Amino acid sequence: MNEEQAVLHFFAQKENLPLALSVANQVDGTRQKLNNDFWLALSEHIVASTPDWRVSTTEDRNATENLVGLYLLPEAEQKIYLRPMLEQQYLGDTLRIYYGLMWSAAPTLEQKQLSAINALHDNFQEAGFKSNESFLAWQWTSYYPRSMDFLLRFSTTADELLNEATGLIQNLLVTHRDALHTANAALREFSRSAAISVVSLDKLRVNLVER
Repeated sequence: MNEEQAVLHFFAQKENLPLALSVANQVDGTRQKLNNDFWLALSEHIVASTPDWRVSTTEDRNATENLVGLYLLPEAEQKIYLRPMLEQQYLGDTLRIYYGLMWSAAPTLEQKQLSAINALHDNFQEAGFKSNESFLAWQWTSYYPRSMDFLLRFSTTADELLNEATGLIQNLLVTHRDALHTANAALREFSRSAAISVVSLDKLRVNLVER
C-alpha cells in the first residue's frame, strides 16, 4: 500500500470521520482561495496586455466573496455593448471555464439586427463559436479550475497558465478587433439616436399640450 492509499484507508475508517470531514472543509477552502487567486492574477495579466479595455472581475451572485470570472469594458462609456469575457460554470460536479462575447444588458430586437452585429455574429459562427440570448459568441476552454491538475499547475507554473488564458482574450481581440469596435460603435450610435428620438417626442407632446 502506497502513501496515498494509506491516507485514504485511514480516512475511510468510521472513527476517523470527524477528522476526514474537517480536512475536507480545509481543502475546499484552499481550492476556493486558489480559485479566487487565479481570477485576480488573470485580471492583472489582461490589464497589462489590453490597454484599450478596462477589466472587472465577476462575483458569484449567491456568494459574493467567490470570484467566478472577469469581463472587459470599453474605454467609451455606454449602456449596452458587447464585452469579451471568461467565466466558470458548473457542469455536474465540476467547473469548466468558457469565454467569448457577452451582452452587457439585454438587447432589443432592433439592436440584435444591426448589420454590424450580424457581421460580428457571422464571424464568430465561422470560427466555431456558439451563441444564445446572453452571449453573441461563446466557447468552452480546456480549463477545469477546481481540478487537481489545474490547481497544481497554477501553484507551480502560474505564469505559463496565465499567459495561456490571457492569450484567449488577446486572440479574440486581435482577430475580431475591427468588427467588435464597429459593433460597439453601432450600438452606441443606436442608443444615442433612440435617446434623441425620445427627447423629440417629448417636446412634440409638450407643444401639443401648450396649444
